[in-house]
Amino acid sequence: MVRKLSQEERRSARVRKALKARAYGRPRLSVFRSHKNIYAQIIDDEKGVTLAAASTLEADVKGTLKTGGDIGAASVVGKLIAERAKGAGVSAVVFDRGGYLYHGRVKALAEAAREGGLDF
Repeated sequence: MVRKLSQEERRSARVRKALKARAYGRPRLSVFRSHKNIYAQIIDDEKGVTLAAASTLEADVKGTLKTGGDIGAASVVGKLIAERAKGAGVSAVVFDRGGYLYHGRVKALAEAAREGGLDF
């Protein structure tokens, strides 16, 4: 029996489908946010591997933040993921907002990653 998808799953699938159409072989910068933390990873969909990852749960990041679920924390994670992407040899990515609105923490992470040198 086919399971009915939730609204969040449908939004995520719709965003990912549009990204694959215009990715042109670039890796994907995927964002996940929970109430307390934010996570980002750069994924090469052709090979099925994660090239770089960052989150507010890492020890060096967690110690400097008051909370992991605000815009300041998202900016720190954005800068960190850009730095790690450069180390992995990635300069251009496609931004996968994962069904979230491009607003608040997601926007802060994206802008910080752009400032860090990622092109999208």
